[in-house]
Amino acid sequence: MRIRTDQLMLRSVALATGLACAFSGGALGQDPEFNDDLPRELEGVTIVEHLDEQIPLNLEFIGDEGKPVVLRELFDGTRPVVLQMGYYRCPMLCNLVLNEAIEGLSGVEDLSAGEDFRLVSVSVNPDESYELASVKKQGYLLEYNRDGASRGFHFLVGSAENSKALADSVGFEYKLQESGEYSHAAALFIITPEGKISRYLYGIEYEPRTLRFGLMEGAEGRIGSTLQRFILWCHAYDPDSGGYVLLARRIMQLGGIITVFVLVVGVGLLWLRDRDKQVRAFKAQDKVGEHV
Repeated sequence: MRIRTDQLMLRSVALATGLACAFSGGALGQDPEFNDDLPRELEGVTIVEHLDEQIPLNLEFIGDEGKPVVLRELFDGTRPVVLQMGYYRCPMLCNLVLNEAIEGLSGVEDLSAGEDFRLVSVSVNPDESYELASVKKQGYLLEYNRDGASRGFHFLVGSAENSKALADSVGFEYKLQESGEYSHAAALFIITPEGKISRYLYGIEYEPRTLRFGLMEGAEGRIGSTLQRFILWCHAYDPDSGGYVLLARRIMQLGGIITVFVLVVGVGLLWLRDRDKQVRAFKAQDKVGEHV
């Protein structure tokens, strides 16, 4: 099912078709000088970040089983959602994004689709059918190969209006070309269990570590072990590197907390020792007084 092609060629094609990068403000094409050199086909193809904003959960789509699905049904207040937008007949970029997303999620061994998170893929092409969405889903389920994953994979199609409304809410701006293909950028969106945008992951490569931290951050502390949540606290997302990096300030804060704790414990132990000495001294004086 997976497209096997030379990595260098894939990156070149992805860039040529509008690969999103986190330029100042998190959007491609906001710099006027950059827009001057932008091909006409890519004008208006960008991602504008709307972090912490609510997506419209009342939108209705058709699921990969042919039944109506209201977006709200996929958000249960517990599990975060990995949202991918594109279209299923996309000749290259959408396949790359989904392929790499599945590969990265497969590497997150301690979190599983259906149990800890959901993967939702939405087509922006109103002419695509739920049968096509179902074929795509089955192919990626075979690649992911985990029990219960079918409950966590949702491939949706729907009207142009609803797809556009969802795309606008996450800042995913795309353009229909004369050829019938869509120009769009490459990204995944991490959505909280309540439907708020938590994180943008750009490009066509998604490291398991970045996806794990993104899901844990999106879940707002509801998934992951105590140790993993602690490690996440020490990291922050860096848009330049496209991943989570160790945050020196938090390490310094942690060091300060540990130092204060050690000082408090040390002072407490010294106080207890001195108090014990005083008690023993008083007892010794009382015994001397009794003999006198």
